[in-house]
Amino acid sequence: MFKKLLISSAILLLSACSSSPDWDYDQSIEFANYKTFAWAPNAALKASKTDYQINDLMEKRVRTAIKQSLSTQGMRMVEADTADVLVNYHASVESKIESSTLNTHYGVRWNYWGWGMQSQTTAKEYDVGTLVIDVIDNASQQLIWRGAKEGRLRSKQTPEQRTASINKTVGDILQNFPPKVQY
Repeated sequence: MFKKLLISSAILLLSACSSSPDWDYDQSIEFANYKTFAWAPNAALKASKTDYQINDLMEKRVRTAIKQSLSTQGMRMVEADTADVLVNYHASVESKIESSTLNTHYGVRWNYWGWGMQSQTTAKEYDVGTLVIDVIDNASQQLIWRGAKEGRLRSKQTPEQRTASINKTVGDILQNFPPKVQY
């Protein structure tokens, strides 16, 4: 149950302390030929019906953000059997540890002479969530583009904050789809 809660938190809270997105794509593909998209048959966030926060509301937020971003880029959503590309997405959560050390030095005090050093190290565990979006050529069923973004997770967000977080994360990931030609 704890792992499922962590995974659900990843989707909800990716925008906090987020990193730059990462992309990879097939350089032999002419992306300008792709005009339509549909959802891949296995595109879903739900791992099981018992997940607390991965639910139909979050699923809808992710799909809406992807659809809006691709539509803004001139792509049109159609039925899967006629789509040029299929879109898949998934998320993961990884726990990390952050440590910090505070060093203090002391010297002369009233009725006490001495020199010393004291160190105090603290560790804090935090979760990093990653959202991955895949684009698959429908004719060949081959992965042609992948984008991902990870970020430190925050909790206790309102529905509006969750929507804004997902919209920003998806927009950041898809800002390089179709890929910009590098010279």
